[in-house]
Amino acid sequence: MNNIKEKFVVTAAQMRQIEERIFTAGMPVPALMEKVAGLVARKILGSLNPNINQIGVLVGPGHNGGDALVIARELHFQGIEIRVYCPVAKLKELTNSHAKYIKHLGINFVENISLLKNCALLIDGLFGFGLEREISGDLAEVISQVNSWQKQVFSIDLPSGIHTDTGEVLGTAICATHTFCLGLWKQAFLQDQALKYIGTSELIDFDIPLADIKEILGEFPTTERITKTSAMENLPLPRPPAAYKYKNGNLLLIAGSHRYGGAAILTGLGSRATGVGMLSIAVPESIKPILNSQLPEALIIGCPETETGAIKQLPKDIDLNKFDAIACGPGLTIEPKSIIEKVLSVNCPLVLDADALNICGTLANNSLVIKRQATTIITPHSGEFKRLFPHLANQLNNRILAAQKASENSKLVVVLKGAKTIIANSQKILINPESTPALARGGSGDVLTGLIGGLLATTSTKIPPLEAVKTAVWWHAQAAILAAKKRTELGTDAFTLTQYLIPALKKI
Repeated sequence: MNNIKEKFVVTAAQMRQIEERIFTAGMPVPALMEKVAGLVARKILGSLNPNINQIGVLVGPGHNGGDALVIARELHFQGIEIRVYCPVAKLKELTNSHAKYIKHLGINFVENISLLKNCALLIDGLFGFGLEREISGDLAEVISQVNSWQKQVFSIDLPSGIHTDTGEVLGTAICATHTFCLGLWKQAFLQDQALKYIGTSELIDFDIPLADIKEILGEFPTTERITKTSAMENLPLPRPPAAYKYKNGNLLLIAGSHRYGGAAILTGLGSRATGVGMLSIAVPESIKPILNSQLPEALIIGCPETETGAIKQLPKDIDLNKFDAIACGPGLTIEPKSIIEKVLSVNCPLVLDADALNICGTLANNSLVIKRQATTIITPHSGEFKRLFPHLANQLNNRILAAQKASENSKLVVVLKGAKTIIANSQKILINPESTPALARGGSGDVLTGLIGGLLATTSTKIPPLEAVKTAVWWHAQAAILAAKKRTELGTDAFTLTQYLIPALKKI
């Protein structure tokens, strides 16, 4: 992740503009194709099982097909038997030249896709970035047949049939086991709906000049991937020699109910990992002993409760204005509406999750949220997002754009949770590229809320809220990845996740 280009994310239009600058500056298209395909060929050779001696190559009409043909040629020179299948009659000039040379070398062109069935590995070079039209007819049948074989497939740049920006399937798409993204990361790699087609992925850096990237994306790009380097800029949290608890952050959590006491514990354990100087947790009086046993260092505030065991109101002597940050929602139930209204009036960073979001309702019409001067962080999953922003519900086919629109013209920081969690405010979009299905467990989001709250409180005078959120999201995922490696995905429940928050930082 030390490569600075790992942070850049481009749309199809932006990639075209960048490539056009390169070609206009004098880089010959054939030379770039040779370079890119050579890099991919070496990657493939380095990962091959020694028993693989026959590879099938799918070739499309454009330069993606040309890349595939150069790769086929290079693998042929390494003694691997290659079979090429090209389902289109008309090829671009450069791609056609490579096809002629491939035939001159005696590499086998097959007329029927079924003749690739016995190949141990397939290389997908049908379509690269920029595909807009749906794949149908004979081409769709070819892709369907390839997918039915369930073979190892390496896709070049993108699996054929995936929209570059949204990650949508255009009719049908190749299910790759591994994808080589060429030059710069495309948005599709950060869209949840594309992930099962992309498989594992890696960036093939072919030395695009930074000046050309910045000319198109700007000096400070709007959309970026979170990298280890950028996330760790805020960790470890500094501790001055003469520090004391109230100088290391004062956080209030409002969480839990008689039915959902675990949510308050998990949120508290997430906050604890940040080293927040003073942690207060407001819970219903009846579950206060449980919280004390799990978080003995925290100040547990017992609150009057309703007949159903939810917080009825906060104690009258609690001063909400003394806290550096407040996080509320996990396990709260939707009964404490007056409490949410009260915290919305406080002038400090506020994290709203779970039931706090349900209480807020449609955020576009919530005047208390809109009028807040301090930052409000919301952490919805897709279902909650639809309820909060019904006018954007039909735009979740592009999660990046949906999160951006939700944060426009407001002080909201939207943390749209998913396999690729998206963080957006009115100026910036940050996307976490690394995660694990181990996080798809009840309570994982509560831990994240605690982490965000803790980092907001401890860094309130040091870094912008967006930076704290970015680090929390990345840290949360890294802990889950480590826990899944040590305990398996099935063994990574939310409580186990909290036990790997500090080990994750030690490992890094």
